[in-house]
Amino acid sequence: MAKGYWVSAHRKLPDPDRYAAYAKLAVPAIEKVGGRFLVRGITETAVENGLTGFNTVVIEFDSYEKAIAAYHSEDYQKAVTELGETQDRDFRIMSAI
Repeated sequence: MAKGYWVSAHRKLPDPDRYAAYAKLAVPAIEKVGGRFLVRGITETAVENGLTGFNTVVIEFDSYEKAIAAYHSEDYQKAVTELGETQDRDFRIMSAI
């Protein structure tokens, strides 16, 4: 079974208080369903046509199906509501090959 991944790049972080409220709920919700943070930060080097300045997060799940279910879980969706309309991120759920 192929692993699943969340890959998100925050173009700009939301209000720090809202982001802190999101993180307080999101991290336990993700870990509760077996998500493992692989990348969490903005230290980066862009090559070729890469862009910099994004806060990028990569989270691994045991399967693509678990990654999808984790995103739609009640616990994680509660976290997302904390961001409100202040979020500006490219969020993808991917399967490993």
